[in-house]
Order: sequence, then C-alpha cells, then structure tokens
Amino acid sequence: MSTPSDAALPIRRLTPRDLSACADLSEDRGWPREEHKWRLLLTAGKGYGIDDPGGGLVAACVVTEYGPRERPLLGAVGMVLVAERHARQGIGRRLMRHIVSAMGTTPLTLYATPYGRPLYEELGFKVTGRSEMLSGPFTPGGTEPLVATRPATAEDLGSILRLDEEVFGADRTLLITRLPAFSDLLRVAVDDGRIVGYAAAWPNMDTHVVGPLIARDTETAKSLIASLAAHTDRPLRTDIDVRHEELLAWAKARGLASVAMNSVMTYGITESPGDWTRRFAPLTVAAG
Repeated sequence: MSTPSDAALPIRRLTPRDLSACADLSEDRGWPREEHKWRLLLTAGKGYGIDDPGGGLVAACVVTEYGPRERPLLGAVGMVLVAERHARQGIGRRLMRHIVSAMGTTPLTLYATPYGRPLYEELGFKVTGRSEMLSGPFTPGGTEPLVATRPATAEDLGSILRLDEEVFGADRTLLITRLPAFSDLLRVAVDDGRIVGYAAAWPNMDTHVVGPLIARDTETAKSLIASLAAHTDRPLRTDIDVRHEELLAWAKARGLASVAMNSVMTYGITESPGDWTRRFAPLTVAAG
C-alpha cells in the first residue's frame, strides 16, 4: 500500500494531548524538548500540525492570539518545526501558508532565525525589528539599580494585566494569567505604591528565562532582572529588543553573553503594536 505524499497529508489542530509528539519533534531537530514551554503554548494558543503516517508529527507550529477572542488584534507565530526526514520538501511553506490563510485579516508577528527568514519573506513578512538572545550566569555589579521590587501577589494581577495591555498593545489575559503557575519567579517594580513594571523567570532546561520584561524605563528593567537573578542559582537567558542598547550593555557587563540574533517580522502591519520603549523582552520568542 502506498503512503500519501507530504503534500497530501492533512493539517490539523493540535491539542495538549500532542505535547509529547511536539517535544519529540523539537528533539528531532536538535532542539531541547522544552515540554514546559510547549504545554503553555498548546493551552494558551492554537497548535497546527501534520501527522506522519509512520507515527509522530511531520511538522508543527503554534499561533497565540491577542485581543478580543472574536476579533484578535494580533497573532504570534512560533515553534515552526519540520521533522528532519521531511525537511526541504516545502512542508514548512505549506504550513505557514495555511496559518496565513486561517488567520484571515489578523496581523501576524514572529521571531525569525537567519535560516527561517527567507521563507517568511517569501510569504510577505517584513523585518520590523531585531532582538538579541543573551545567556549566562548573572554577576551583580557594585552599584545595582534602586527601583524597589517585590514578589507579585494575587492582588497585583489586575494591575499587571492593565500595564501589560497598555505596553504590548493588545490584551494578553489568556497568557499572562498563566504566569504564576508557569514561572518560578514573578516580581513587580513599585514606585510610590504603583506597579511600574513586572518580570517573570521561568524554567527552561538548566536556565531561567527572563520574560516577559515590561518596565517604565531602563533602570526599572535593570532592577527587575537583578532582583530575579538574586533569587535563582541558575544562569539567565533572555531576548532583548536591540533598541534597548543601555540594557544590553549592562546585562553583558554582568556576565550574560550574546548567543544569537533574531529578526522580528510582521505581516499585515508595518510595526509591532504597543510601546516598544517599555517592552524590553518577550515571554518567549515563540509567543511574540
């Protein structure tokens, strides 16, 4: 019996039950399994995948929608993966065309590696920014920023959601309300009793990923990173918008080294919504 060609295999919605298959796909491409992150994305976002008749997944990706459920303002595309044995056969292009079609008039955004960027450009995505991934042990300096920080409480959630929507440019309630359970550390920066920033640190392999990082200014962002670092023994990892040159220089001076550069790309809009001056790092590049 002949097996269907890759072009004939149907694209279907993924669910949290596909977690193990998604992690297997990551491992197949030499990525960490990242089951913790996959679980978040498959519950807060919409997964799309192609089943391999021989078992497992041929390809997968996730779209996380922000804004009103009935009319999202933005869709963030991430975790676009094609199994090695099916690579270079146009499957990634087919899956992405399906996503663009399924999202209709909803603008899209994604973080692209140099390897993936040509495909997205072919589909009409434009480069609108860049981010730099940093990773390493954080070494405190002699004089750290003095903006007060403290652990976030349940009573802070409403303020965090309002600040996040104002800065990000769209409602992210479905994602942000999962942060207390998803992250190991969630801290807020406070000035005169008012929350002026927040940041989370969540576990990924042997590191703590810092994100999202939303802050009133650079000093507040520094204070949040330093406070997270003071409460973990793990190396930190984060993706910082390259326009935040002062924060990048400060983080590198404290031990975080540059790992990679990614292009921020958009489809249907000329730039990401919100206030980039207060948006320092995403929760994960897979969710915008």
